[in-house]
Amino acid sequence: MKVYAIPLRTRFRGITVREGVLLHGPAGWGEFCPFADYSDAESVPWLGAALEASETGWPAPVRDRVEVNTTVPVVPPEQAYELVRASGCRTAKVKVADPRVSLADDCARVEAVRDALGPDGALRVDANMAWDVDTAVRAITDLDKAADGLEYAEQPCPTIDDLAAVRRRVGVRIAADESIRRAEDPLKVAVAGAADIAVLKVAPLGGVRRALEVAEACGLPCVVSSAVETSIGLAAGLALAGALPELDFACGLGTISLLRGDVCADSLSPVDGYLPVPRQAPEPADAYPATPDVQAAWEARLARVRGLS
Repeated sequence: MKVYAIPLRTRFRGITVREGVLLHGPAGWGEFCPFADYSDAESVPWLGAALEASETGWPAPVRDRVEVNTTVPVVPPEQAYELVRASGCRTAKVKVADPRVSLADDCARVEAVRDALGPDGALRVDANMAWDVDTAVRAITDLDKAADGLEYAEQPCPTIDDLAAVRRRVGVRIAADESIRRAEDPLKVAVAGAADIAVLKVAPLGGVRRALEVAEACGLPCVVSSAVETSIGLAAGLALAGALPELDFACGLGTISLLRGDVCADSLSPVDGYLPVPRQAPEPADAYPATPDVQAAWEARLARVRGLS
């Protein structure tokens, strides 16, 4: 077991350091890294995903590489432009609705990303549940104009009912993320007509096999996204993307660039907008070890979650 702590390049989801635990077993390495706002009970699927990777392994893939988007955090337009140009990706996901900035700032960032992508690139936004219905409708309309066409808007509102209401009022596809990965029943989104696209994250759903079951049952086009893991966790996301029968959209797995480092010497960094589908996670090096107090806190958390599994 290894506990890591890696600084982020930009504040993301309210954190500046990404922490987690790497577990080793007969099938290789797995990553357990639920965010701090996840309760022990909510963290049980994250442990299940780590144990699947380390003890069981993943299903065989049906493709050998996956197209990915670059993720643009809340940064000034000039920096957003440079990030996208340097990424080599044809799709970009822009974080919006941060309380530190205005809708006008978000629109300016989106315009810069469109300039960097060119007219043929795909541009999507992610609001992480920040808006009510009326705010979401107004913001998505403005952002769609700034983008000269959004591919989709991800999780504009917290509830399934609100997502459905927004979907009825805008001409932009709606993608559901938190409404799937933090729901007791991830399939309610499709039944309620709340989304056009399902965003799947391996760890919160309990592993690659469980995520494949959710994808099949919900019947929506899927985008596989990361939870800002190291290359160990990203490998599980790529295993899911590689095993899905259909994959019509670029996946949100090009996120290693959000970290200032990695636990692996051979990081899963996109080349020309693509990542390979691995059969197991890469081997970690002795990089970014956590301080003794952080290690003790994660060991205690892991023990509590194991007790609930």
